[in-house]
Amino acid sequence: MQHWINDHRLFFVVIVALVVAAHWCFVVYLISMMSGWRTLSRRFRAEQPFMGQRWSWQSAGMRRSARYNNCLTMGSNSMGLSLDVMRLFRPGHPALFIPWTEITVRQQPWAPGEMVEIKLGTAEQIAFRVTGSVASRLQAMAGSYWLIDKSYPQGGMGRSGPDKGLQSP
Repeated sequence: MQHWINDHRLFFVVIVALVVAAHWCFVVYLISMMSGWRTLSRRFRAEQPFMGQRWSWQSAGMRRSARYNNCLTMGSNSMGLSLDVMRLFRPGHPALFIPWTEITVRQQPWAPGEMVEIKLGTAEQIAFRVTGSVASRLQAMAGSYWLIDKSYPQGGMGRSGPDKGLQSP
């Protein structure tokens, strides 16, 4: 085997590179399935380029402890939320656009560093956890479309206080 590798170094390097790339794509695709991104893409795949405010290098958590650390580009406008990942993590992660009518937030108000759980998709209910400062930016863009899910218990972990009269329209 070593003799063959020595005689065909370039071919061997290409094969190893292809195997590593295929493995990377497979792992990233599995993450998209476990996190719920793939599920969301069935209904919310972005059909056109996003027009609105965007923030690169953002972080979020999704279901099954999937973490997207500093690899997300989030955008929001009056219509909805845009989510995209860096090209390196693109396999299984098409760009998403989720209308505000399909998004609910678990609690309010929150502290800037507190994790805020947002549910994406009224049918899918995929947990999307961001910091309070990111949630505040999204809320500002959503305006009156920002929906608070009143079905959650009033207390509990991650809860920073009562709703103080903030309600959905």
